[in-house]
Amino acid sequence: MIPAQTNSAYERWRRRIFAITWLAYAGFYLTRKGFSVAKNELKQADVMGLTKSQMSAMDGAYSAAYAVGQFVWGPLGDRLGTRRVVLVGMMGSILAAVCMGFSHGALGLGIFFFLQGFFQSSGWAPLAKNLGEFFSQRERGGVMGFWCTNYALGGVLATLLASYAASRFGWRFAFWVPALVLLVIWGLFWLLQRNRPEDVGLPPIEVYHAALADAPLSEPVAPASGSASAVAAVPPSRSASADSGESWEVVKAVLRSPMVWILAASYFLVKPTRYLLLFWSPVYINERLGTTTAESGFLSSMFDFAGPLGTLFGGLFSDKIFGARRIPPAVIALAALAALMIAFPYLPMSRTGMGIGMFLLGFLVFIPDSLISGTAAIDFGTKRGASTANGLINGVGSLGQMVGVMLPGAVEAYLRAGQDIWLPIFVGLGIALALAALLLAPQWNRVPPQGG
Repeated sequence: MIPAQTNSAYERWRRRIFAITWLAYAGFYLTRKGFSVAKNELKQADVMGLTKSQMSAMDGAYSAAYAVGQFVWGPLGDRLGTRRVVLVGMMGSILAAVCMGFSHGALGLGIFFFLQGFFQSSGWAPLAKNLGEFFSQRERGGVMGFWCTNYALGGVLATLLASYAASRFGWRFAFWVPALVLLVIWGLFWLLQRNRPEDVGLPPIEVYHAALADAPLSEPVAPASGSASAVAAVPPSRSASADSGESWEVVKAVLRSPMVWILAASYFLVKPTRYLLLFWSPVYINERLGTTTAESGFLSSMFDFAGPLGTLFGGLFSDKIFGARRIPPAVIALAALAALMIAFPYLPMSRTGMGIGMFLLGFLVFIPDSLISGTAAIDFGTKRGASTANGLINGVGSLGQMVGVMLPGAVEAYLRAGQDIWLPIFVGLGIALALAALLLAPQWNRVPPQGG
């Protein structure tokens, strides 16, 4: 009989991987949000005097680098493994943030923000793949719902930390303080993370769960870490090389999947809204309500604060109510979000009303965002090609992100001086969200292949 404690060893590793990958991606937001928070200071004439057009161009450069990076880091995550890619990318993000804090002009700030975008894109796809290695398809909706709170809560904490640092010490510390915290997370990731169960002498998650379904609970099936029986538990047909997707055939299979491209196209239409609000909501709130930098940052954090509830709601509903179908909750949320975006500029706003409005926008946008870019990407890309599928979907989405972050500058340049730029932006994004819902609706009953 296999010792009972061997089963608990597998579960401990699952909890450990969940925690460290959650922390790692939340940590990436620490160095992502500094520029958004610092904008209200950087536009002051006695600081840098940046215009909306200049800041939009910088956001666009960041988004372009982020899109290119997704296409690079995603396949590398399948080929080289999560560990190498994330450690390199996270350190690059730390160094880019430090350099942004030392910048004295628009050119230097823009160059380092461009590099920040490239390194930021190393996080999502490989980390989502890492989670898929330790959690099977049947549990993935709920697990990913909890896991996707990383970028929602990460955004909240990053905004609050950068806002405090900027108001307490000056705008440069909105970059330096988060970079220092991310350096600590980098060290924890290096110590605690592993790519696959097989790397610690455990069988693949599908083998583990299949055996659990067939065996009595008193006889756990996962061999102890590092034991000879653990290696024997991995069938020859699922070798370490094949199971981790280290083959260009996996990449080609993902690229041939129509469903992956449908998800990518819909994400192209969703991501502009999320990133416009992520990067520009402090400026929007300041211009509409006349709030200070700290107040604007706090009210904008309500958008991020709602994110965990949205991701949890979408993930659990897709598993419990819709039977592992990811599309229905995404379509429902997109339709509601489209209506709210179109109505938002017309709503009378106080500080309380703005906070509530940002919360509702965040709750609704994070449901389809997390389902499309996270759970569905792993499901339809399969575990072997999860990093490639996530990279493709997020890369195409990042092209839409470029549109979102550059809209304020582009619309301001097109309209006459003094005209409200936010009304056409919100209405246009609402229409894009409605189109995303229509694109996904025919896939309402689509389920991923079994065993992915």
